[in-house]
Amino acid sequence: MTLSNWLLYVAAVLVLTVTPGPSVLMCVSTSVNLGVRKALIASLGSTTAIVGIMALSALGLGTALAASETLFTAIKWMGAAYLAYLGITSLLSSATDIAVSGSVTSSTSGRLFGQGFLVGVSNPKALLFFGALFPQFIIPGAPQAPQFMVLGATFIFFELAWLTIYALSASRAKRWLQQPRRATLFNRATGAVFLVAAAVLASSKRSTS
Repeated sequence: MTLSNWLLYVAAVLVLTVTPGPSVLMCVSTSVNLGVRKALIASLGSTTAIVGIMALSALGLGTALAASETLFTAIKWMGAAYLAYLGITSLLSSATDIAVSGSVTSSTSGRLFGQGFLVGVSNPKALLFFGALFPQFIIPGAPQAPQFMVLGATFIFFELAWLTIYALSASRAKRWLQQPRRATLFNRATGAVFLVAAAVLASSKRSTS
């Protein structure tokens, strides 16, 4: 792997991880309700799921999805349905609570990790990025394992770094966000983002190239 190829990948990952999406919104919600530590547990779940997508991509998930209409459709609609559920939950949440996925106040660490995992595995940005773009950074003639390790470690670093920053920022802004009108606005905006993400994933087309 050349330095220029890695720097191009870093730029792509930076854009992917810094842009607010389902994982960031879940992290912010959890941080406001349960604190930074619990938010980081949920973030680990999300990151674990995305690393799994990345590994499957390196093992040929992109090719499999391109070859199988049934597999692509099943993954697409399951992810879209879960994101839509999160969106509706946020839209219907109370005005005084910052919520993304149900009653987060009673969540255990295991449940938070699982919720994070589900959000990560249904994240349309990750599915599209690692299903279509990630394999292009792998140089066919070079050893595959070292490239995957470098690209994987780079992604994990940026993903966890930005989620940590968002969690810390949300914790500091907790009182401001929990004001009734602001909480309502946040919940409505969060619900809209999840529904848009669900629509993007549902409308994605299978690559046949």
